[in-house]
Amino acid sequence: MPIISDAELVQGPLTRSIIGSAIEVHQALGPGLLEGAYRACLRTELLARNLAVRQEVQVPVNYKGVAIDCGFRADLIVEESVVIELKAVERLLPIHDAQLLTYLKLTGLEVGLILNFNSASMRNGVRRLILQRE
Repeated sequence: MPIISDAELVQGPLTRSIIGSAIEVHQALGPGLLEGAYRACLRTELLARNLAVRQEVQVPVNYKGVAIDCGFRADLIVEESVVIELKAVERLLPIHDAQLLTYLKLTGLEVGLILNFNSASMRNGVRRLILQRE
């Protein structure tokens, strides 16, 4: 299997910086807090790294040219390029992937990260998804 460099990954350098920020937050707080605490702290860490961050972003469904609010909210969108979905759960499930893929589809963005802060090690709590366009 060929080795893919960070620069070759879609949004590789940005996702690496986001993951580094998540690791920093996880090392400071550890597992066991509610998702909202991690979201606020990760946002603070990303802003400290001079990254543009939007929090609790409404993600409408576009139906026949009408934007409809169906209650979808992306936890964070970084640099208008990467959707971040935070979790504080025992383990990630397929429904979490489906949720992030829905947000990617509705926002038109290509790359998303699921960050599970309830992992013993943040490195094991990261899932990177890319929406394959047809």
